[in-house]
Formats: sequence, structure tokens, C-alpha cells
Amino acid sequence: MSLRLRSLTRAVLRHRPPIRSSPASLHCPPRHAYATQAQPLPPTKPSIFGQPTAKSHTHLVNPGEVTPGIPASEYERRRRQLIDGLPDGSLVVCMAGHVKYMSGAIFYKFRQASDFWYLTGFEEPDSALILEKNSSPRGFRMLLYSTGKDPSKEKWDGASTRFTDVVALFGADDARPLDTFTDDLRALVARAEHVYADISHQHQHNHNHNQHQRHHQHHHRRISGTRLLLKYLSRGQQATTSHSHDDASGQQSYLDVIAGSRSKRRSLAPLVGTLRSVKSECEVEVMKASAEISARAHAKTMRFAQPGLSEADLRAHFEYICARGGAQRSAYVPVVASGENALIIHYTRNDHLLRDGELVLMDAGGEYNGYASDISRTFPVNGTFTPPQRDLYAALLAAQKALVAECAVARGHTLDTLHRRSVDLLRAELSRVGVPCAGPVLERVLYPHYLTHPIGIDLHESGTVERNAPLKEGMVITIEPGVYVPADPQFPKHFHGFGMRIEDEVLIGAEHPVVLSASAPKEIEDVEGACQGALEFGPF
Repeated sequence: MSLRLRSLTRAVLRHRPPIRSSPASLHCPPRHAYATQAQPLPPTKPSIFGQPTAKSHTHLVNPGEVTPGIPASEYERRRRQLIDGLPDGSLVVCMAGHVKYMSGAIFYKFRQASDFWYLTGFEEPDSALILEKNSSPRGFRMLLYSTGKDPSKEKWDGASTRFTDVVALFGADDARPLDTFTDDLRALVARAEHVYADISHQHQHNHNHNQHQRHHQHHHRRISGTRLLLKYLSRGQQATTSHSHDDASGQQSYLDVIAGSRSKRRSLAPLVGTLRSVKSECEVEVMKASAEISARAHAKTMRFAQPGLSEADLRAHFEYICARGGAQRSAYVPVVASGENALIIHYTRNDHLLRDGELVLMDAGGEYNGYASDISRTFPVNGTFTPPQRDLYAALLAAQKALVAECAVARGHTLDTLHRRSVDLLRAELSRVGVPCAGPVLERVLYPHYLTHPIGIDLHESGTVERNAPLKEGMVITIEPGVYVPADPQFPKHFHGFGMRIEDEVLIGAEHPVVLSASAPKEIEDVEGACQGALEFGPF
């Protein structure tokens, strides 16, 4: 925020209107406040594809894009980068996700498996990708397996993409029915020298158990629902269904193929994770938009909050603003922690009432076009920090801003060195406001979590990013120091029960960082201005 705007904000705050005392719902803007200018709309017709495309959803996907913001050329570049890093004779097997169920036939909204989506952009469940390295000009052959068209299924679940369209839209050399996947895989594995795939420890345990049971399953029919195999290829997922015999056969069929290649099998996830850790220009633009949606939702939720509302009210309002901005889902369960609930780092019950004089710690972000956002802000319920709240918040903010400034390749940091720097900065800032934090008490009590994690398609992309590896230009990480002061006599009483966290998404630059979440207020005067309506962020 410019100095001129900050001066204007201070002037407005001196003459601010009183805090609302009536329910916020009575002050919501009328429906027409959200209306946009009427424009001619293209004619609508039922989609013949299993996801939005430039042909079916011109308002979402631009020509040349496979998914919003990401062109077909980028998906091809990703596959080529992966294959170019593998030895001759390599085979890549990457599995899609599957629909998850809350109970019975009640399903959750489907979200594609991240590595599969990164390599294909294909958003249908129960699918499979095979890349076979060869000597062709392309350098590999791409096979994509899916369920294809099924009129009876589409009556309930909507369209699936035809095999011919899978080839045209997603760049596959061939698109095949899912039921042919296992036989094809067996033949390809037999001639491959290196097989890159992933099986979780649970899947391997199930495989070993089924080996023991094999002789008792002679009469089980060969499974035609190959989608069960995908559940056992998707990392960390378990297949659970009442059709136990089919499950066992499905596990055995797939695991026999992959487990039989033990001597030449390698993990795929670290290789894809390395590619994913550095964002392309297109990815950065999508992540900027994702962060902007969530940042504005934070600001508008600050304005919405007032004593008497519930934490759940704030969560609902935040998610509504994100949805209105275009986010397809929450990136994670929001933390809306008022008062001492903020001492619980992953507090997600969100069932208390907001009280005058307390703080709210809100850690929340939406997912937009496949990319997560992750922002934390701490603000006063009544719009004004008390002197102790202000002092502790200022100490945390000073450390957080100093850490953000160090997120550049030129500073030579790793994730670990950034974290150690956060400990040193927090110790100095907290000591300045009278919080004793010598020795281990800081990291054991006051600041018990890690500073940062990479973010992108997944909220936490930490699994394949080494904490002691130098940061690279194009990485996006969070910077989220926090301080949590319990009611312990060793700490000043006026800070008891305060839990605060300030988190931004930061793009690593060569010389300077770029804060993607900069629109979420965090300066004290800006937080108070947002809470009290002095900063304009549009209708809330």
C-alpha cells in the first residue's frame, strides 16, 4: 500500500463510523449489487466432454488451453521434461484418482490425482496414463485409458469424453478402454528396462496378504471393473467396497504386474515433484489469481466479523466470497479460531461465538483452476487491537515481513535456513515486548511449527522438496510464523491466550520476492481499516 493511501486510511479511521451493533445479515448488500452488466451469452447445449473445454466452455477455457490458464503445449512440455530425464527403455505409469464416498452412495466432489492432472490435464476419474520412451521424434508414446462413453452412466453422472476426443484434446497417441489397461501394462512392463510407478505401503501390505489367500480364490471371476486397480495405484488411497472378492482379484491383477517388476521399478513421485516445484509463467498467473481471490475473501471477512457471530459464520462467509470469485472448492478445512481457540494450530471445529475484545486467527484459502491458496490473518473481532494485542502482533509482523524479504535466490536460503532465521527473528522480537523465550521454550511452546512449505497444485508440496536444498527461482512457498501464548505464569499475563499467525504466499525471485497474497491486509492500520470498513473491497 502506498504512503498516500496509508495516510488516507489514517484520516478515514479518525472519522470512522461506529461498529455495527445489529446483525450483519441485515446489512448485506441487495441482490442487484452483485449483478454484472448483461451481455449476450452463447447458446447452450449439453456438453459432450467430461470436463470444460475451449469448445464447450468458452467463458472458462481459452483456445489452445487444456485446463483454464494452462495450454496444451505446457502439458506436452511437462511430459517431455519427465521423459528426457529418464534412461532409454523407461516406462511411466501414472494413475488418476477415483471418486471418494462419505457414506454409502453419497460421494464427494471429485478432485483429480495431482501428478496425473499435472501430466495430462484430464479430469475424469478411474483413468490411467502410460508413457513409453522411444526413438520417435516426440521421444515417447502416450497412452491414455478411460471409461469412455457410457450412456447409462452418463444419465446419472454427466458426459464422458470420447476416445477420439481424448486423442485430439489431450495429446495422446492412442486412447483405450480402461478394461484393456492391465493386459497392455503386462506386455509393456515385460519389455521395459525401467518402470516408474508408485504403490503405497498399504497397497503392498494388501498384496502380500492376497498372495497368501491366492489358492482360496480359484473361482473368483476375472474382474472387468479395472477401475479398482486405479485405487491401488493412487498413492496413499485404499479401495473399500462391499465387493470383496472383486477387490481381491483387482488388487492381485494389478499388483502381480507391478510387483513382478520389483527389480526395475522406481518411484515416479519424486521425479514429478521436482518438475512441479518450479512454477511456469502460466502456473504463476493462475496462482496469482487464486491468491487474489482468497486475499479479498480475507479482507471482506474482516469487515463481516463482529461480536455475536460464530466462527462458522465467518467460515461460511469466506467460502462464499471465494466461490463468488471463481474458486471451485476450499483448498483445506478453514481454521477460524477466536480467543484461546487460536492456541490450537489446526483448530477446525469453528463452533464458538466471537466475543468483543478477542482476536480471530483465520487460516483459509480456496482452490482455483487446480491451484491452492493458503493465507493466514489475525484480526480483532471489534475492529480495534487492544494495546497488548497490538504489541504482540507488531512483533510477529516485523519478523514475518523480514522473512518475506529474504525469499530470493540471491539470499542463498533453503527451507531449513529460512526456518532457523524465523526462530532468531521471533526470539528477538518477542524479547523486545517482554516475552521470555530463551532456550527451548520458543520452539516447544510459543512457536512449535515449521515456518514454510511449498504450495501449488497441492496445498503442501513438501514431499519431494528437500528442506536443505537451495531455493530456486519460480518456487512458491508460504511464510507463516506464529506465536501462541498459553496461560502460563512464565509469560506476561496480558499476553495470555493470544494465538497469532500471519501467512503469505511468496514467489521466489532471483533478486526479490513477489507476495502473491499481498491484497490480504496485514499492517495494523490496514487490518483495522478493513475491519471497520475504511478500506473498500467491494460488496461483502
